[in-house]
Amino acid sequence: MKTRPILTLEQVGKTYANGTVALQNFNLAVEPNTITSLVGPSGCGKSTVLRIISELGDLSTGRMAWESGGDHKLAYVFQEAALMPWATVMDNIRLPLKLARVPKRQALELVSDAIAQVGLQGFERVYPRELSGGMQMRVSIARALVTRPNILLMDEPFGALDEMTRGKLNQDLLQLQHQRQLTILFVTHSIYEAVYLAHRVVVMASKPGRVVADIAIDSPHPRDPDYRTSAQFNRYCRDVSHSLSEAMGESLALSL
Repeated sequence: MKTRPILTLEQVGKTYANGTVALQNFNLAVEPNTITSLVGPSGCGKSTVLRIISELGDLSTGRMAWESGGDHKLAYVFQEAALMPWATVMDNIRLPLKLARVPKRQALELVSDAIAQVGLQGFERVYPRELSGGMQMRVSIARALVTRPNILLMDEPFGALDEMTRGKLNQDLLQLQHQRQLTILFVTHSIYEAVYLAHRVVVMASKPGRVVADIAIDSPHPRDPDYRTSAQFNRYCRDVSHSLSEAMGESLALSL
């Protein structure tokens, strides 16, 4: 029996003031407690989708609907950690709670919990300049988790990291999603990352941005590093790669 979607986007379009059509007839149904990866060429509207969902941007046409009566509390993790350089790890993570005027004692409990969830114990008083890129991104994720969201929007958060750090954060994210039963929309340019993390991979084409393939990744979840060398993983990567190549070919043909 299929789970009822927590979020549905129907025939969504986005046209900017300069006439650029970022999205056209975009359809997506997001099931709760799953990871959905969005992949596609640069400029296909992946980030625009996240901005519309988070209400940081408006849709021009179509409809976005949340499950009736359902709880949806969002948090956003951007490409850059965007930490305050003059603030410690603890103070950076506490920022959303401070803005929401959460009482200090309660806030510190929530911060401590978020720090533990991303493995930052012992770094509470450290400043961003003293952290590696991977550690800075952990702080950014903890800052998103501190408000106790059930939906996490992640816009290429690991794109600038080395492969070893990226692989470790992928693994940690899988465990975190499983433990917290988070619903995650994850934008990435990496086919391997998309397949490894997701319950499904949505492939997009550009000019205009639209869905061209929706591939279910029917492998046990959460996954361990051995999955990356399995025949099943490689088959799914080939399927996504083939769909992406077709999408890029269609986009090129439309631009000619």
